[in-house]
Parts: sequence; C-alpha cells; structure tokens
Amino acid sequence: MNRLRQMSIFAHIVESGSISAAAEVLALSKSVVSQHLKSLESELGVTLLKRTTRRQTLTPAGTAFYHKCRLLNDVADEAWNDALTRQLTPQGSIRITAPHALMGTLIAPLIGELIIQYPGIQPELIANDGQLDLMEHEIDLAIRAGQSISSSVRQRRIGEFRDVLCRAPDLTGDGTASGYRYIANHWQGRKIEHQLYDQDTGVTQTLSFIPHCRANSFHACLALLESGAGIGIVPDFIFRQLAAQGKLVEVMPGYQLPSANLYAMHPYQNNLPLVVQSCMQKIEQGLSTARKTVP
Repeated sequence: MNRLRQMSIFAHIVESGSISAAAEVLALSKSVVSQHLKSLESELGVTLLKRTTRRQTLTPAGTAFYHKCRLLNDVADEAWNDALTRQLTPQGSIRITAPHALMGTLIAPLIGELIIQYPGIQPELIANDGQLDLMEHEIDLAIRAGQSISSSVRQRRIGEFRDVLCRAPDLTGDGTASGYRYIANHWQGRKIEHQLYDQDTGVTQTLSFIPHCRANSFHACLALLESGAGIGIVPDFIFRQLAAQGKLVEVMPGYQLPSANLYAMHPYQNNLPLVVQSCMQKIEQGLSTARKTVP
C-alpha cells in the first residue's frame, strides 16, 4: 500500500513541477512529500529526479517510472469516478429473490419499469418460496413475508398484504367452506388451518383442510383455482384484479384472514448501493399502489 502511495506522490511531483507545488495539491507538508521521494529512490536504488534550486528534470529511469505511475493514477481516478457515478445513477448488477406469488405479479413488472428508467441496471430475479441464505446465494435484496432472525441481515418493513380464501364463481360445494377441495402451495403443511374473523363482529372461525392437490408454483395453483378445481389462498392485491375480471370470488364474504407484514432484506451493513436502494423503494411504492385498490 505504501508503494502505491509513493508512486502516486511521485507522479504528482512530476506533473506539478516541484515538491512544493505537489505538496500544495496533495494537502501535505513539503517535508512529507520530500521524504516520500527520498524513500522511493532509496528503495529502488536509482535517481528519478535531478533537482536544482530552480528546476527539476527526470532522469531516463525517472521518465520510464513516471509513465507507469501515471497509468496507476489514471486507473485510480477512473475507479474513484466510477464509484461516485454509481451513487448518482442506479446501475450495475443486482440479485433479487422473492416468493413466486410476488415475483411474477408485482416485483418483476416493477423492476421492468425501473430498467426502462435506468438502463444500466442489470437484475437477476430469483423466484423462490424458501428462505435462501443471502450471503451463500449472493442475494442483494430479498422480499419476504415476516422478519428474519439472522443478525447478519438488515431488514425494513415495506408494507403488508392479506391472503384471501377464494374460488371460481361457478364452483359448487355443500354450502360450507370445508366442503370444498383445497388447492395447496407446496410450502403449506399437510394439514392446513385458517383463522378468519368477521369484519363486523370480530368473531373468529377456524377452518381445517387436508389438501386435495398441491403445486410447487403459485401460478399453477392459481390456474387450478380459476378452473374450478377447488379453493385456496391468493394475496389480496392479486385477488382484487381477478375478482374484477369475474375469475374469482371469496369463499366466505365478510370474513378475513390476518394480514402479514412484508420485509425488504439485504446483507449490507453500511453504504447500501444505490441500485439496491432504488429497487427497494420501487417495490415499496408499487406494493402501496397495488393495495390502495384493496378494501
């Protein structure tokens, strides 16, 4: 590290025309700059500058060495400016993970809008209903329901959603919710319980189901629900859109499932990259907009 500093200072001495001028540019004392030059020449065992009271000139060895030092400073300046630019305009790669239900219907379209606004963003989207380890899988941003217990993860609540127990409009049963076949996501248990409460009276009702069918994809579950194969849960902001199209209805109108908090998580302890900040804000705003239409 000291060698790099000595080389940088040497380049400044040459370009400034004197040790005094270089010291002023570098905001160092003249004695410190002079000592760096003396140490550099001593370590290399060669004279780099011939100095008189009026002028300084490069030796042949100094000329060759200066050109290498100049390249070093150019690379350092480019790296510095690039890092600053990345904090002014969102750009660069980012790996984002979220559950299937959120990725395809909410997050992917929002990130698509952000790419159009900032073409320098290069996202990799990973739909996964599991709890991927952020460090092991090099995840920059995770959107999940519920908090993480890991102390190495930074997290912030970005909103909430509520699942809706729903079915196709023409699906017939025996008049009770438990009389329908249940379509389960793969992450749901072998025995499923839902606690719904009456929006007016607050009275709760517990429903238990043994899944009739399972799918490892939210969109597969949704297709089964729309076909009339059974009942299942869908996030409220998605249900609202499908209900408006006449594709789904609530199984128990007037009853609701509890809401769940959504969190944005990342592994950065300090200096969160601008691209991560921008994606997080976009998702938070999009979630808020999507839920404004939900009663």
